[in-house]
Amino acid sequence: MAETKTQASGAARALVEKEGKYLTFALASEQYGLEILKVREIIGYIDVTAVPQTPHYVKGVINLRGQVIPVVDLRAKFGMETTEVTEETCIIVVEITQDSRKFNTGIVVDHVQEVLDIAGRNIEEAPQFGAAVDTDFILGMGKIGDSVKILLDIDRVLSGPDLGRLGSA
Repeated sequence: MAETKTQASGAARALVEKEGKYLTFALASEQYGLEILKVREIIGYIDVTAVPQTPHYVKGVINLRGQVIPVVDLRAKFGMETTEVTEETCIIVVEITQDSRKFNTGIVVDHVQEVLDIAGRNIEEAPQFGAAVDTDFILGMGKIGDSVKILLDIDRVLSGPDLGRLGSA
């Protein structure tokens, strides 16, 4: 019984630590959030130079003020149907950490919504769907009124050797 209380208080403490400001954005009808401290900038969609032999979700690279930045189509990464670029489509440049190295990566989203301050009590753990479904990339589920925003751990979403090679190119 005491062990269950300790686990519950540890989980509650972990959720309180996740409270803070999140940049929210949409992909199709789904709403997501990123820790604002990971966001470097938001730019309108610009032409992306394709890079051969990259995974299907890597759109390529952009030159942003002299820095070559890999760009990931988040819809493709999440297995969603890709869509045409609109005037609301934008690239969120995020700073990710892999193997103790930090680098910038762009993620293509349908449109940015707002910055929300989400209290720890309004964040729940990601639901468990069983061993077949990996939810490690989800920081938590942010409850905002009647809606739910999927809060992403962008380091885990974008983890992989392919991006690491592009980011250090």
